[in-house]
Amino acid sequence: MIAMQWPGASLSLLLPACHGWSSLSFIGQKSRSIHISTALKSKNDYNVVFRPSVDPDSFDSFKIGTARVHRYADPNSMADDTEYIMWYHARDTVMNDSDNSLPPLSTGRIGRATSRNGLIWERDQTGSYDSDKEGVSLGLNTDSWWGFDTAHIGLGQVLMPMVSPSIRSEGGVYVMYYMGGSHEETQISEYLDAEKSAQVGDATIKGMKLKIGAAISQDGVTWGRIEGDDPSGACLVPFDANNNDSLDYGKDHPEELYTGWPEVVVNPVAAGESASRAATDNNRANFFMYYSTMLKDSKEKAIGVATSANGFAFSKQGIAITPTPGTLDGAGCARCNVIRKATLNEEGFWEDAENSWVMFYEGVSPEDGKHRILAAESTDLKTWKKVGLVLDAGEGEQAWDCKGVGSPHVIRLDDGFYRMYYTGEGSNGETAIGVARSFDLKTWEREQAALSFS
Repeated sequence: MIAMQWPGASLSLLLPACHGWSSLSFIGQKSRSIHISTALKSKNDYNVVFRPSVDPDSFDSFKIGTARVHRYADPNSMADDTEYIMWYHARDTVMNDSDNSLPPLSTGRIGRATSRNGLIWERDQTGSYDSDKEGVSLGLNTDSWWGFDTAHIGLGQVLMPMVSPSIRSEGGVYVMYYMGGSHEETQISEYLDAEKSAQVGDATIKGMKLKIGAAISQDGVTWGRIEGDDPSGACLVPFDANNNDSLDYGKDHPEELYTGWPEVVVNPVAAGESASRAATDNNRANFFMYYSTMLKDSKEKAIGVATSANGFAFSKQGIAITPTPGTLDGAGCARCNVIRKATLNEEGFWEDAENSWVMFYEGVSPEDGKHRILAAESTDLKTWKKVGLVLDAGEGEQAWDCKGVGSPHVIRLDDGFYRMYYTGEGSNGETAIGVARSFDLKTWEREQAALSFS
């Protein structure tokens, strides 16, 4: 077998719901390298805040995606000391063109950028001292050849579970959840229906069997991997009933082809429950992880859920969101962000609503194949009710995000508004990070922004 030669079919056949944000070339044709200027290219780019680097040697020179943003401020300070930190994953031109064997994604390595207002960003040019490439916070796993993350990695979520989401304390520890793929080959036909499988024959692809891992950091720059219970070092893997190495997920869990884009939510202490008891109760679900997967039998792209008492050892609890035929997510659901509803009180502080959560997720329409951001609501983090479209793809072929929008991440601002960071893709396959804002989490408008430094 040869690795991903893709004879006789279009790359657009491959997992559009979970594997977007890459230029979709035709089989046997290499994707072209794209170097994007930081200058505004048209009036349709007004809400772009981050693009691939113009430096061809940078780790993020080809594609970027999945921005996760933290906003920090000291509530006791009169000075404007607000700081924004963005983590994101990206792929360079070398990785993309090396042997054309990896999935056509924006995954590669994970980087970091900083901002004073969340709109104008500056890249961390140094990165972690032990990374495999300059400017990278978390790079490829070069220490363990058997690891799940040796070929490419992508960002899921970054948390500081012991503190408020907007206040950083001294001595806090960051936890990064990410996914990765190895150089293991799988048949492309496994991910396609019978008709499309016939077009690719015995062709194979590397790095498609994504698994999820975790890393910790004291400064958000240098990260140390946490060894999970799976032999590959992952903490969550696709469920395979025939694989004796697979973690025990129960006989009723559907078989999966990959697990990726982890979104982890800290479950707050319930009313009347002491924090110390919650922390020591091994049966309590302190962490909920939502992840993108493809179900082996139906080939559906769906969002699964797993829970954990400690944030590192997860147990799968089933599928949370599945496609609804004939709707905007009828061709697949993927890449989500879950936040707790809140309101700004008279003193200017956010107050969380009890038992009220919103999931923003990426849906793919079977009609036009475009990616859009949809929403669902829950009162228990287990059962979700879809509420429909919240952010559509850009209008017109000239819009930088006309081909699709996805990978949402929502933060709270001081003026009572929410800001959403999202990945967009243009008609030529270029990707960037844009922003939109909302007052009620239902109606979103693209936000005026300024571009980052390269």
